[in-house]
Amino acid sequence: MHTDISAKLAPPPIPRLPHSGTQRTETQNEVAPSSAAKIDSADRKRKRPSSSSSADPAAAKSGSLRDKHRAKAKMSSANQVRASHILIKHEGSRRKASWKDPEGRVIRSTTRESAVSQLKALREDIVSGKAKFEDLASRLSDCSSAKRGGDLGPFGRGQMQKPFEEATYALKVGEISDIVDTDSGVHIIMRTG
Repeated sequence: MHTDISAKLAPPPIPRLPHSGTQRTETQNEVAPSSAAKIDSADRKRKRPSSSSSADPAAAKSGSLRDKHRAKAKMSSANQVRASHILIKHEGSRRKASWKDPEGRVIRSTTRESAVSQLKALREDIVSGKAKFEDLASRLSDCSSAKRGGDLGPFGRGQMQKPFEEATYALKVGEISDIVDTDSGVHIIMRTG
């Protein structure tokens, strides 16, 4: 006859106490106050049935909400654009400092007209092929996106200042905007996606 030694050596199971925010561990007689929440949470995660095979309507509903959020995220990514820009700040900009001018000395002394004139010259150089948008953005833009050649990445409606958003959505991919005025300063925008 074969006897299981491990069954004889293991301590007897300790019954769970009524829920009081603490719980006894399975192998020790000491109270572990913070482990109860961690264990209960881990147990719930492991025991959660998949939403497709669940007979629990609450679980099925939560699964369908996740599916709706995923679908909405896919839809919103389809409604997103991608753009790069060159920002020139001026005395009227809401924040008069940038990575190029941390104290804002140059920005405070730059008029809007001067900033517009500078951007028009940059736009002309880009359109004529004398310069690349990314190179000029990296050197001259007051936005921190300069380190990425002016690339702002993808964004959707409501994420940028209204004039910037409207100008970007109006562009075709590869087009460069005229001067766009926002609270941040003046921009030229190139839609990239």
